[in-house]
Amino acid sequence: MQVVILCGGMGTRIRDVADDIPKPMVPVGGKPILWHIMNGYARQGFRRFVLCLGYKSWVIKQYFLNYGLASADVTVGLRPNAPVKVHAHPAGDDWQITMAETGLNTMTGGRVRQVARYLDGDRFMLTYGDGLADMNLHALLDAHTAAGRIGTVTTVRPPGRFGEVEIDGPLVTEFAEKPLLSRGRISGGFFVFERRFLDRLSDDPSLVLEQEPLIQLARDGELAAYQHDGFWQCMDSSRDHQYLNQLWDSGTAPWESKPPGLRLAA
Repeated sequence: MQVVILCGGMGTRIRDVADDIPKPMVPVGGKPILWHIMNGYARQGFRRFVLCLGYKSWVIKQYFLNYGLASADVTVGLRPNAPVKVHAHPAGDDWQITMAETGLNTMTGGRVRQVARYLDGDRFMLTYGDGLADMNLHALLDAHTAAGRIGTVTTVRPPGRFGEVEIDGPLVTEFAEKPLLSRGRISGGFFVFERRFLDRLSDDPSLVLEQEPLIQLARDGELAAYQHDGFWQCMDSSRDHQYLNQLWDSGTAPWESKPPGLRLAA
C-alpha cells in the first residue's frame, strides 16, 4: 500500500528554526523529520511513498537522490573529467519514493488530487510531513476496514502548549511539561482512504483537504475515526522542535518504540 505525504508547505511558523529548507527537512536527531515519519511507516511494512512537493522541493529531491552517497566512501579526482568511484557502503533502506511536483502555492487537497496518477491501488494512506506518533498502523488499517467507510482519520488528544502545574498551598505537587488535554480530540493527521475518495477532489489548486472534502465526507457518514491514545506531536514551532530533539537525545523517542501488540517488519 502506498503512503502519500504532504511535503509542500512553507512552514512559516517554524522559520526561526530553519528558513532555508522546507519544513519536512527540519532535523530531529540529525535526520529530517520526514525521514522519521517515513521510517515509522517502513518499519511496519509500508515502504512505497508518494511525496507531494512544493516549497523548496529540490532540497527534498537532493536528499533522496544522494541518500546512498551520504553513507558511502567516495574517491573523487579533481582533474577535469576524472572519474568518481563509489565504494561499498551499507545497504540502504528498501523504500520506493515518488517525488511529485505539486506546485508552490497548491493547497493540501489540490496536492493529493495531483498525485492520483501515481496511486495504483484501491486504498492508500496519507499523512503530513511534520508530525510524529507511536502509531500502530496495522491497527489503523484494521479499523478502517472494519468501519467500511471511504476514509478514516486518526484522532488524538493534543498535548498542552505550556507546562501544567498542580499546587497545594505554596508547594507544587505535580509538574507536567507536555500534558495531554483531558477534553476533546483533534485530527492526528494519519489517514486511510479508499481510492474513490479521489473522485471527490477537484483539480482546483486552492482546494483544502481539511475543508470541503473532509467536511462533506463526514456529513455523508463516510469518515470513520480511529482513536490513538499514545504519543503524538506535531512540529509547528521552535518549542516543538526543541522538545522532539530532547526526546531523541534522551534515547526515549516514543515514535522509535514498538507500538503495543505490533510485530515490526523485517
